[in-house]
Amino acid sequence: MKLKIAAPSEKKEGAGATVKRLFPTSETEPIDPFVLFDEFIVQPDVGFPEHQHGGFEAITYMIKGSFRHKDNMGNDELVSKGGIQKFTAGKGLVHSEMPGDELSQGFQLWVNLPRDKKSIQPSYQKLTANKVRETEEDGVKVRHIVGENSPIEFKTPVDYLDIHMEESSSRSIDIEDEFKGFLYIYQGNIEVQEQVIENGKAVILKDINELNVKAVEDSKLVVITGEPLSEPIRLQGSFVK
Repeated sequence: MKLKIAAPSEKKEGAGATVKRLFPTSETEPIDPFVLFDEFIVQPDVGFPEHQHGGFEAITYMIKGSFRHKDNMGNDELVSKGGIQKFTAGKGLVHSEMPGDELSQGFQLWVNLPRDKKSIQPSYQKLTANKVRETEEDGVKVRHIVGENSPIEFKTPVDYLDIHMEESSSRSIDIEDEFKGFLYIYQGNIEVQEQVIENGKAVILKDINELNVKAVEDSKLVVITGEPLSEPIRLQGSFVK
């Protein structure tokens, strides 16, 4: 089976920040239930000042540095390397995300809310790095960001893994029936179903129940899948209608 490969596009966001957007772009549509996926690498003097969201849920996962989240619910939290912050925007949330005193890298994922939950009350969760469940076997370490045994909760079923692989290690990853999503490489090069995928590229995952991954060199990747809502994704600025 030939894999569908996608690459992110650079885009300016916030106040001077550049993100690598995997979707939505002119080349890659949203992947139901996912609305948007960005990798950000930002310096301390840029970021995402106060702005409003509504109609979806979002999770920020930090790879390097730190981000401070402040919102109109009274939350003011510093999320450091390996940590997670997640919000449900629901009927409306005002927040900011600004980096700490060093270069900061991470991922932000937007997950659509079902039509009947678009106007729920907003909420916020934070998880420090030491609270993230990790498993390790045969040169492969898996951080369980969302899914089984993770306290991070979404209104839509989602699995989110951060996988660190030593050179020549391999891993078979089971994907739930009907789930769709993607694999994104942020360090190294890997083989997926015996096809070489380079750093900075993604594999779109549809109609795949088992994913076979082998590291060509020391590599890091995220695998994110979810249950489709089969509802339109209407992205309007920072809102999902």
